[in-house]
Amino acid sequence: MHILFIGYGKTSQRVAKHLFECGHHISTISRSEKTDCYATHAIQDVQRLDLTAFRPIDVVYVILAPSQSGIDAYQQTYVDSVEPIVRALKSHPVQRIIIVSSTRVYGESAGERIDDDSLIQPADEQGHLLRKMELLWQAYYPQHSIIVRPAGIYGTSIVRLKRLAQQTLTYPTVHYSNRIHIDDLAKFLAMLADLSEVESSYIVSNNTPLPMHEILLWFQQQLNLPPLQLVSKQHTGKRIYATRLARTAFKFDHLICFNDYAEALMAHSNK
Repeated sequence: MHILFIGYGKTSQRVAKHLFECGHHISTISRSEKTDCYATHAIQDVQRLDLTAFRPIDVVYVILAPSQSGIDAYQQTYVDSVEPIVRALKSHPVQRIIIVSSTRVYGESAGERIDDDSLIQPADEQGHLLRKMELLWQAYYPQHSIIVRPAGIYGTSIVRLKRLAQQTLTYPTVHYSNRIHIDDLAKFLAMLADLSEVESSYIVSNNTPLPMHEILLWFQQQLNLPPLQLVSKQHTGKRIYATRLARTAFKFDHLICFNDYAEALMAHSNK
């Protein structure tokens, strides 16, 4: 198949590697030059996308990220990009279009359980814009679009968590953190290109919600730091479960975050 990536960052590059190794032809659109060997690269502005010179495209991945976290950046990156992409794809026989969104569309914040059948109720403007993007794609491609909602993506860097552990003396609540390793996310996204029967949307999480203060306490223990004090046992955040993903044949390579954090700490200390 000919597979197009619109947006080609760290996640897209990992997905492309999986698909390239399966024998697919990969093309990419990005704002800057790319040099990996998995794909044919083109530098284009998504708002002025031109795909007339591309060979027929079978599958599309839309994996975009705003350069800033503000409302205007979300509007431009996620919502305003939909129509230009749809126009550019009109002449192509697209059979499947996979759009990466976020679990931010679920607005719960009192420790509630969330899964793929939960009602979608965004709580902030960025969440509303992500939901608007999802609905636009589902309107344009009702039979062919798949919305993917990852929880917090993590990889090999522990700099932020290490700094938090060093600076945190108290933590206000039992705040749930939900994670998916970038390599597991990429493997599942690649799987969606060839999966014979698919759902209209998938949460992607490792199904192990962890209170954030427990993660920081673990880091503090490893680093011989004074342990933080939990101020309140009130629950905040949400506990996210990828129930539709669990019904596929997908197997996680990274289920327990602490194992990955321990490896990253060891690698970091050996530098």
